[in-house]
This record gives sequence, C-alpha cells and structure tokens, in this order.
Amino acid sequence: MASFILKRLLAGIGLLFVISSVVYLLMSLAATDVARNLLGETATQDQVVTLEKQLGLDQPVLVRYWGWLTDALTGDLGTSWSSRTSVTEIIASRIGVTLSVLIGAVLLTALLAIVLGAAAAITGGWADRIIQVSSVVVAAVPNFLVALMLVFVFALQLGWFRATGYTPPDVSIGAWLASITLPVLAIALGSAAGVAQQVRGSMIDQMQRDYVRTLECRGLDARTIIFRHVLRNSAGPALNVLAVLFVAMIGGAVVIEQIFAIPGLGSLTVNASLLGDVPLIMGIVITTVVMVVVLNLIVDLLQAWLNPKVRLS
Repeated sequence: MASFILKRLLAGIGLLFVISSVVYLLMSLAATDVARNLLGETATQDQVVTLEKQLGLDQPVLVRYWGWLTDALTGDLGTSWSSRTSVTEIIASRIGVTLSVLIGAVLLTALLAIVLGAAAAITGGWADRIIQVSSVVVAAVPNFLVALMLVFVFALQLGWFRATGYTPPDVSIGAWLASITLPVLAIALGSAAGVAQQVRGSMIDQMQRDYVRTLECRGLDARTIIFRHVLRNSAGPALNVLAVLFVAMIGGAVVIEQIFAIPGLGSLTVNASLLGDVPLIMGIVITTVVMVVVLNLIVDLLQAWLNPKVRLS
C-alpha cells in the first residue's frame, strides 16, 4: 500500500509541475499592458515603466518563470500584483469558502447518485425510465441556469434561503449551511445525473454475474446481496466518473460563486484574470491542482479498498 500511495503522489507532483509550467508561460505570453491595467488609464508612461521593472516584466519570460518556480518550491507563492498582499494569505482567506461548497457538492452528488442509480437498477420498468429521463434532462441544463431557478423558487418565491451572500461557520452553523445549500445543489444536481447513470449501468451488469446467483442459492436475502456485494462492486466505475466530474465542479464553482456572491476562489479567479495578476492566478492554479490530486488519491485509496487488485496497477 505504501508503494501504491507513493506512485500516486509522484504522479500528482509531475502533474502539478506540468500544469503550473504551461499555465505560467501561457499567462505571461498572453498578459499585455499589465502595469497599465493595474495603475489605470490616468497613469503616466514613466509610472508604467517603473511598475514593470518592479514586477520584473522587463525580464524574459523564462527568467521570470525560473524565479517564480524556485520561490514556489520553498512554499513562497509570491505577492499579488494587484493588492500587494501575500498570495498564500489571500488564498487561505478564500479556500475555506470554496472547499465548503465543493465538498458539500461531492457528498451530495455521491448520495443522490447512489440512491437514484440503485433505484433505477433495482426497480426497472417505468421507474427506471423516469429516473433516466430526469437524469438526462438535469444533466443537459447548465448549472448557472439551475442556480437561477433555485434562487427564483427557494429564495425569491418561498423565502427559505437568501439569494446571495455567505456566512462563515464560526458565526453561525445554521446560517452557514443555509448560505451554501443552494450553491451546493446547483453544482451537485447535474453531476449526480451522470454518476447515477454509471451506478445504474454497473449495478445492472453486476446483478447479471454468476456470483449473484450463487449468493441467492446460498439463501442470502436480496437486500444483503444488493448492499453488501452488488453495490460495493459497482462503486469503482462510479468513483472514477465522480473524480473526473470534480474538475468540472471546480469550473462550475467559478460561475456559481459569482451568481450567489460567495467570496471564494471563483470570484478571486475572475478578478485576477481581468487584471492579469500572474502570481495570484498561479497560486489559484496550484491550489486547484492540489485539490484535484488529493481527491484522486482518495478515490484511488477507495478503489484499492474496494478491489485489492487495483494496488497492483
């Protein structure tokens, strides 16, 4: 198991290096008039030139990248060009908000996918068709439209939740849960549809296997067979789909946080991109890749627990 974890960590480090390198080079080449954007249109040319020298923009891209990389390897992600604040401090103040939404979305996606997928596989008939059609329809609707519909129904019409805003958990647990409920639902509904289809297909395939008939002949009741054997053996493919969808959830969180005015990494990414704040964007990229690597490691460990053969792959 130790070698299994080590291989996954090394693969994650390699992925982190490649993505950060590519993003830095692309951002540096695409960013134009950064100093002018930061200072505003009223700044003089001398002020623009001075700021470019302070930020190191007068140096070649590879020189700037090497300086950033050597600092990043020591844990220093640099200083934001726009706010003159440590990138690490800025991200630390925002990541908890985004993680609360993403973790909630992942857990709700898994729960809905298991319930809907298992129900479709077990019941069959009209119930299966209704669940499948509903899943396809929900998956086809963009999450920002889902978010707007949720706001209209549950915030504006029913008044159960606030339309915008975020309450930290240290202020009020109840208010915090209320503030992230609609964003979590907006992200999870579409994702759950795709995973539910995978759970359904895997369970139908497993229920046709010989070991199920063997267990039935041994006298095990249907509930035990489904929940202790079929569902466990069907979880592997569903976990893979969930891991892939997590990347889409991160992208969706950028839009969802804007709609609900949540002060997470999403709104921070938009503002940093508009200003061409390369250090801050790179800090967000590093954080995002780390989250993806950690989730994939957790999924791999769950896969290894469900199926020991995975440890040898």
